[in-house]
Amino acid sequence: MAAILSQQEIDALLNNIKSGTEQKAETPVEKEAILFDFRLPNRISKNQLRILRSIFENFAESFSSFLVTKLQTIVNINVTSVDQIYYSEYVLSVANPACLFTFEIKNTDVKGVLELNNDLALSLVDKLLGGNGLGTKQTKVITSIEQKVLRVVVDRVMQDLRKAWQTVDSMEFVVERFEPDIDFAQITSQSESVLLISFEILIGEQSFLMNICFATFAFDTILSRLSSQKLSSIRTIKHYGHTARNILSQHLSKTLLPIIVELGSTKLSVKELLEMDKGDIIRLETKIGDDQKIKTGSQLLFMGRVGVSNNKKAIKVTKKVLEEIKSL
Repeated sequence: MAAILSQQEIDALLNNIKSGTEQKAETPVEKEAILFDFRLPNRISKNQLRILRSIFENFAESFSSFLVTKLQTIVNINVTSVDQIYYSEYVLSVANPACLFTFEIKNTDVKGVLELNNDLALSLVDKLLGGNGLGTKQTKVITSIEQKVLRVVVDRVMQDLRKAWQTVDSMEFVVERFEPDIDFAQITSQSESVLLISFEILIGEQSFLMNICFATFAFDTILSRLSSQKLSSIRTIKHYGHTARNILSQHLSKTLLPIIVELGSTKLSVKELLEMDKGDIIRLETKIGDDQKIKTGSQLLFMGRVGVSNNKKAIKVTKKVLEEIKSL
């Protein structure tokens, strides 16, 4: 029940108001309402987005290394954004004609679109065929021959995506077909949300865009695995817990190198070489008891003595050299 003021309390309030000492109560500031779209719930958390960015940064690094090797020029690839938008919004952003390759993750319902900017696609074709990448075409339509050339790049994108996603699971990305029109590359309904990853590809002084789009409704089972804390590392599961030095050392220890044993050397004039016949003997500068050179390529590694071990020709290492032999 509300308290009833006495006459004295009422008079005191009126006097305070007249004298200006009574302060008016502050009007509470209303908070701005935030609209919630029930058609597009936030399927992807901020933590998952951070992990996704790490995965695709790993992919960008691997793919840029491939382009450097193929194009013989400086290539940098940056992940510009990882967003969740409507598929209808993505469709409106795609040019027509476009350079689109639809793909799927094998044994799942996940489908996606790899979008190469037309200028990027034509520049790649030009460079892969020996040009400087600055050629121009009157039309932006990608021909059948150009599609075959680009397929080398697209297949490598699928391989690098598979390697990048090994942090989550072993998944095989498979290219389905080429599409010049986004309306025919239907990976989900217009009202569904998609995961859009945008890349900036810098080839020399030129800048191009590339997008990878996934349908998130089929991506949920994969996204659920991104909550594990250990996935914050972009290193693949089979190498988790090992340093990069250990991993490289393991691979290098299994690398095969051709070893050459130089039994001797000599010099012949052109006349002597032309007069040689079957059965002639070439006199070497080294003696039978001398140590022989053991090399890989032009690198002298060891000195050794020729002999027989278990009825097979062999050489016993007697000295470690490891010095460069300069070619004449």
